[in-house]
Amino acid sequence: MWRSGQRGRDEVTCIACGDSVARSSAREYDKFGDRWDREGKEFEYLCKPCDRERCHQPRGNLEAFLEDVETAADDRDRETFLATYLELADRGDSVEER
Repeated sequence: MWRSGQRGRDEVTCIACGDSVARSSAREYDKFGDRWDREGKEFEYLCKPCDRERCHQPRGNLEAFLEDVETAADDRDRETFLATYLELADRGDSVEER
């Protein structure tokens, strides 16, 4: 039942490096950090070398924080996004505090 969404998908693309790898040689990545709750989800994938390089510590609300930064930066450009990220991070703003 778990693998029903994977039928016919022999290759996946690593979200870190962009390489196509065999699904059996990839690691699932759930941006919400809950890979056990599988119903209705489509997972992204990392190749094994990229998976080994990433930090496996909990991310808290990082994705929600990054979405807030993107909204505040108004999708202008990379420099604005990074400046907004630093500003909000220095202030300690987070989605939990709103």
